[in-house]
Amino acid sequence: MATLFVAVVLIGFVPDSLGKLSAVRLGQRPPFPAILHVHAVLMGSWLLLLLAQTLLMATGRRGPHKQLGMISFALAPALVIAGFLLIPTMHRQMADAILHAPASVAAQLKPIYEFMLNIMLVQMRIGILFAALIGLALWARTWDAGLHKRLMILGTSAALPAATDRMLWLPSTLPDSPLTADLWPLAVIAPMFLWDLYRLRKVHRAYLIYLAALLVLAVPTHLLWGTSAWRAIALGILGIEGI
Repeated sequence: MATLFVAVVLIGFVPDSLGKLSAVRLGQRPPFPAILHVHAVLMGSWLLLLLAQTLLMATGRRGPHKQLGMISFALAPALVIAGFLLIPTMHRQMADAILHAPASVAAQLKPIYEFMLNIMLVQMRIGILFAALIGLALWARTWDAGLHKRLMILGTSAALPAATDRMLWLPSTLPDSPLTADLWPLAVIAPMFLWDLYRLRKVHRAYLIYLAALLVLAVPTHLLWGTSAWRAIALGILGIEGI
C-alpha cells in the first residue's frame, strides 16, 4: 500500500508539476511560493517514511521501526502546519493576480478562483482528517499494533485527493461536485480493505473509524460546495476583499 501511494502521488503530481514549471519559465504564471516547496518536501518525506516503516515491519525489524518512527512525531505536525499555511498563500497569490491583472485576464482567472474556493473545502478536510487519524494511530502504537498500522496508512490516504484530482484522464465530478475526490482514494485503499476482509473475516475497526471520520467531514463539504455562504466564509477566513 505504501508503494501504491507513492506511485499514485507521482502519477498525479509529476505531469501537473512539469506543466506548471514550464508555465513559470514562460512567464505564464507567477513562481511557486516557498511554502509550496516546503510542503512538497514534507509530503515526499512522509511517503518515504511510511514506505520505510512498512518495509521494516514486513522484514521483522521492529527495533529500527520504533526508532525511525520517532520522526513522525515532528514530521506529521510540520506537514499539517505547512498545509494550512499553503492554502491562504495560494489563494492570496491568485487574488492578487485577479485584482492587478488587465480586465480581460481577470475575467479568465475568476472562474478558476471560484473553483479554488470550493477546493479549499477539500484541502481543509484533508488536513483535519490526516491530523486526526495519524494522531490516533500514533497514540495506539503502544497498545494496538493492528489499529496503529492501519490508521497510519488510512491517515495518509486522506491526502490522496490532491493526487487523484490531478489525473485528468480519470472520470471526475469536478468542478460541479467533490464526489470523486471521495471515491478515488477509496478505490486506492480498496486492496488493503479486501485483503483484510479476506484474512480477518470481518471489518477491522480501523476502517469504521476512518469511514466515520470521513463522513463527518465529507457531508459539510458537499453541503457547502458551490454555495454563496461558503464563498463568503472562505473569503472571510482568507481576509480577501474585492473579488
